[in-house]
Amino acid sequence: MATSIQWLNDVEMRAWRSILSAHSQLYNQLDEELLRAHGITFAEYEVLVHTSEGEGGSVRMASLAEAALVSRSGLTRRVQHLVAVGLLERKRCKEDKRGTFAVLTPLGWEKLKAAAVTHIRGVREHMISKLSHSELEALACALEKVVVQNNG
Repeated sequence: MATSIQWLNDVEMRAWRSILSAHSQLYNQLDEELLRAHGITFAEYEVLVHTSEGEGGSVRMASLAEAALVSRSGLTRRVQHLVAVGLLERKRCKEDKRGTFAVLTPLGWEKLKAAAVTHIRGVREHMISKLSHSELEALACALEKVVVQNNG
């Protein structure tokens, strides 16, 4: 039995491709800037950011994988690298011996503070400055709607 598909119309295709292109461009630009200036990738920066948001700069690995939008194996590799370069430590959970925390080291905090300046500057230069306040508001509302409806 043949199934029919409703192809994307011109506006739908333009919106879809624009999201993909913008994400790719922004990610690559921010990744390059962070790597050049601080020796960390955008993905590693995100791990540091999410870890810093935990109580005392500490977060469970399971929560970190969800927040950083990576697979557990991808997160494990990133965390291993950040541990190896002294930006994170791994600590066992006292209450649940199976649980593991990622904890920012003092060097990790310093790296994060410096990289945040580069990151924010890049976000402003490559995205925020290109759109008006009302365009940013509309973009945020539209993308939040997609996220909420797909996570519901």
